[in-house]
Amino acid sequence: MANDAAPALRDPTDFAAAIRTIADYPKPGILFRDITTLLADPASFSAAVDALVEGHRDERVDLVAGIEARGFILGGALAHQLSAGFVPIRKKGKLPHDTVRIAYSLEYGVDEMEMHRDAVRPGQRVLLTDDLIATGGTAEGAVRLLRELGAEIVAACFVIDLPDLGGRRKLEAMGVEVRTLVAFEGH
Repeated sequence: MANDAAPALRDPTDFAAAIRTIADYPKPGILFRDITTLLADPASFSAAVDALVEGHRDERVDLVAGIEARGFILGGALAHQLSAGFVPIRKKGKLPHDTVRIAYSLEYGVDEMEMHRDAVRPGQRVLLTDDLIATGGTAEGAVRLLRELGAEIVAACFVIDLPDLGGRRKLEAMGVEVRTLVAFEGH
């Protein structure tokens, strides 16, 4: 079920075709949705960034917050398009300055993420991004962390939604608008 090479004349907005699927990774039964193939295709990457910022170009976005690690790639591009700053949300222990940290639930456990305490000022409008929304634990933790610092979450945007896992519904229940480009059934 691998989508190893995209056809040369594919529509760049056919995001599902630009994403490679790897069976049984990271464990048997999982279909891993790999956006590195989309990122490597200049037309698809550009179309994805344009689609993710659509609807936010004419509103004030002060910062884009990207969740480690693929959210950094998307976040930098989105911030550039929106003339906004960029804030990395990282795994515990990766940032050099004074940080604020939050524990969040994963599908099979708990982890922690952090950001610099001075990265967001109260009232700043933040667009959150990552490559994928699955169970929503990581994104929920990021929203809570940003709100703890006083940020107003404009929206959360992802390339991929795995709707069967409920992450989108979790964020929407928190009052966060969610934008995705493609949905895949299952997990």
